[in-house]
Amino acid sequence: MQKDEVLRLFLDPDLVPSEKRVLLSNIADLAASLNMPCYAVGGFVRDLLLGKPVNDLDIVVEGDAIKLGNKLVEIYGGRLTPHFPFRTAIWQLPVTWNPSAGSGQSLTPDTIDLITARKEKYDKPGALPTVAPSAIEDDLRRRDFTINAMALRLDGEGLGEILDPLKGQTDLERGTIRALHPKSFLDDPTRIFRAIRYEGRYSFQMESSTLEQINEESLKVLHSLSGERLRHEFDLILDEERFAVMMLRVAKLGILDAIHPKMPEFNQDYADFLEMDARLDIQADRRTMGYMLWFMELAEADVILLANRLDFTNELTLAVWAAAQLKRGLLHLTDMRPSEWTYALEKLPLLSIYAVYLISRENSLLSYISIWRHVKPFTTGNDLKARGLPPGPRFGEILLRLRAAWLDGEIANGSQEETLLDKLLAGQPWQGA
Repeated sequence: MQKDEVLRLFLDPDLVPSEKRVLLSNIADLAASLNMPCYAVGGFVRDLLLGKPVNDLDIVVEGDAIKLGNKLVEIYGGRLTPHFPFRTAIWQLPVTWNPSAGSGQSLTPDTIDLITARKEKYDKPGALPTVAPSAIEDDLRRRDFTINAMALRLDGEGLGEILDPLKGQTDLERGTIRALHPKSFLDDPTRIFRAIRYEGRYSFQMESSTLEQINEESLKVLHSLSGERLRHEFDLILDEERFAVMMLRVAKLGILDAIHPKMPEFNQDYADFLEMDARLDIQADRRTMGYMLWFMELAEADVILLANRLDFTNELTLAVWAAAQLKRGLLHLTDMRPSEWTYALEKLPLLSIYAVYLISRENSLLSYISIWRHVKPFTTGNDLKARGLPPGPRFGEILLRLRAAWLDGEIANGSQEETLLDKLLAGQPWQGA
């Protein structure tokens, strides 16, 4: 693509908001003052050339990224987190940086990755590489795919120039995902997940030699990855709009079996359920919902086993386990009264209940979510004290009985609650309203 066309895309506020351009310009100018050629790389260039809004902001300099980061902090503020073995740094921007901070939507990122152009060498499959400073062309050659191995010059007269030593633009036009090295997936098996995400997100395809790298050898290395790294990759898939297509691809390529033989395929019938109903008062969590829907049909022991394999947090494990348990136990709950439903369900995470409702359409679950869980008697513990009842287990029993009466339709107003309370305190039977 010609420089003037690249600049047209770069200046398009729908692709690169002006706030991001100002940020990039300031970084590039400072890098130039330190005699460090400065580039945007990877996803920024890929998405820009596709005419899509850019999200990634990875900056590579030929020089010393940590030195640049320290200078940015000195001039603009914020905080720098250097990573000396890789000669990289993360610049956390000061809160005062974003010009639109008062608008409720940030147009600049919270952090910027600053990278020293480098060479990498992997001593063994799956291990972290050893690195050495180098030129930008070498830095591009260490990347995963040709479509990510392009750089956009940001400083001086070179602004708008695309460096594309590996024909990434050609593959971008063809919709091709091509690994840079024959052992790319052995060096870093998480690249397999990345390729699948690009396939689904852009409707691209892995070319044949790249696809052939997803073989017994690379899947064996993938099997050795930690649960935390694997879960992170699935988190990223669940964040995607076309996640269901990606999950199907993951299964077909044998990745689930490689991770653990108990890993189920994602039920494609559940794909639409990841979008939360904004009308319901539920704290939305797309990833948690995704894992609950994914593992919904598993036995309890398998849920725990896979939660350990993927290094789930305790909170996530509980949510997934509760959803699977509730799904299996629904038949035993169907004939229960609203109060019995409520007292059983309120022990479970609300999102778990909602997940089971989505696939079962059990009306009692929806009633609990939208109505029953909010029902409380007017009477409080202080009211019982005022009536002369000493604190103790009887307090809870009476309040539960009053709430059950509301839930089950035995009472319908405050006067009826008072009458029931009088009878409960007197030990008399209640025939209802």
